[in-house]
Amino acid sequence: MTTPLAPEPAPELRQELLALALEAARRAGALLRDGRPADLGVAATKSSPVDVVTEMDLAAEKLITELILERRPADGLLGEEGAATEGSSGVRWVIDPLDGTVNYLYGLPAWSVSIAAELDGRTLVGVVEAPARGETAHAVLGGGAFLNGRPMRCRPAPPMELALVGTGFGYLRERRVRQAEVARELIPRLRDIRRGGSAAIDLSDVAAGRLDGYYERGLNPWDHAAGVLLAAEAGALTGGRPGEPASGELTLAAPAGLFEPLQQALEELGAWHD
Repeated sequence: MTTPLAPEPAPELRQELLALALEAARRAGALLRDGRPADLGVAATKSSPVDVVTEMDLAAEKLITELILERRPADGLLGEEGAATEGSSGVRWVIDPLDGTVNYLYGLPAWSVSIAAELDGRTLVGVVEAPARGETAHAVLGGGAFLNGRPMRCRPAPPMELALVGTGFGYLRERRVRQAEVARELIPRLRDIRRGGSAAIDLSDVAAGRLDGYYERGLNPWDHAAGVLLAAEAGALTGGRPGEPASGELTLAAPAGLFEPLQQALEELGAWHD
């Protein structure tokens, strides 16, 4: 007996979720851009002394979660800075209020607000707001990906040796050492590697054709939920280890023809473990 497929969500729901995600991301982005204090400091640390939270991370998540729950009180929430509610509607919001906190702390422009909306575990909507770039990227499942309202499309796959690939490094010392070893082995097989500091922006850049591919170990759902949808809707393949979806072990995005050899190289190099 075959299991019936889940019904497709109504277009009206997708548009409602998109409109709310865009509003929340833009309002949080404006708060972060315009409200950054000159003496911004670290409010707390997470996995290590260099994995930081600022008062602005907390303020942005508060703004986003309050807006969402005001409009859709039955929805669930999962946020990087602690928001976690189950909800009863089947919709869950996955929120990174400030992806690239260290960049933001130092005044570097590669930081973003990442908001995704899932229905019964499937990502329907993703928004990545990058205020310092003046860019809003969004995608709707089955509806394409857009940058400031214009369609995005990933680059055609180059030969792997000509690929420009983005990545990131974790904050735990042992993981960073291992990730550096993987990068050292991978760099001679590529055109080059870029490390921007915001996974959401890197995945958006794959969607926009600014990177040929992207990979990283150790991401949380809020790091990649919106960006993976952007890349997929722009024509990239997305996943993790062979046969697996994007996860904390490995997140990977690249066009067909590059995705496969890059995934195989990462598997051989053990990029999915510390």
